[in-house]
Amino acid sequence: MNKIAVLGAGTMGMGIAWAVAGAGKKVVLYDLKQEIVDKTIARIGKGLAKAEEKGQAPAGAKDFVTGNITGTAVLEDIKDCDFIIESVYESMPVKKDVYSKLSAIVPDDVIVATNTSSLSITEIAAIYKKPEKVVGMHFFNPAMVMPLIEVIPCLQTSEETVGVVMELSKAIGKKPIKVKEGPGFVVNRILLPGMNEAAFILQEGLATVEDIDKAMKMGAGWPMGPFTLCDMVGIDIALEVCNTLYSETGDSKYRPALVLKQYVRAGWLGRKTGRGWYDYSAKK
Repeated sequence: MNKIAVLGAGTMGMGIAWAVAGAGKKVVLYDLKQEIVDKTIARIGKGLAKAEEKGQAPAGAKDFVTGNITGTAVLEDIKDCDFIIESVYESMPVKKDVYSKLSAIVPDDVIVATNTSSLSITEIAAIYKKPEKVVGMHFFNPAMVMPLIEVIPCLQTSEETVGVVMELSKAIGKKPIKVKEGPGFVVNRILLPGMNEAAFILQEGLATVEDIDKAMKMGAGWPMGPFTLCDMVGIDIALEVCNTLYSETGDSKYRPALVLKQYVRAGWLGRKTGRGWYDYSAKK
């Protein structure tokens, strides 16, 4: 598989495109507006240029990676791709709309992998014309750095599809694990309640954002605190996953903290908006 479509040029789509192109694959990066796609490709180039300057990437890495990425705002441009990775907004109605459109343009033998972090892949697959070709392929942020991919077959996914995704994951330098479909899969099922509990601790006034992060780094050995991580993931995504875990399991331990909802309502979503638990506006 040498030509791979990545749908969605947001934070995760950018990282996935970067990782796949960096492995020598041709990438068609799609989003609704060309300016969004162009901006994302420029960000990849800027990040690699900075890495080259610091000696963290080999000379020519920027040109190699960005040269492997073609951007488009026309969905039909992906029809000759060998494989599709969908990473659009984490909303079931949005995903269903995309899969309905894909059914009309994608060849029957092409696998469509969703990067959903918590939504039902079985429900997504039911919309697609070839549900046996739909599978979960969950990357982690930043996707160009983090080695893990959760490969999640749904009720309809064929074993052949799973095998192809496991091999592709390895081919782009990742470490895949196979996970049964369930709310939050493995990592988010464990990680998101920790972020949510940190928000409850803040809400109850037990400690500040900074001190909670410091406590988990210095006391629990976390590489970064829950609030720093939440800002990186996106507070809106964290809330969406908590809501899904809560609604799917009915377990009150997944009930999202009110302060999470308030931050999302305020538009304070983390690094991507310049403000979340921390203020990043001065760093822009």
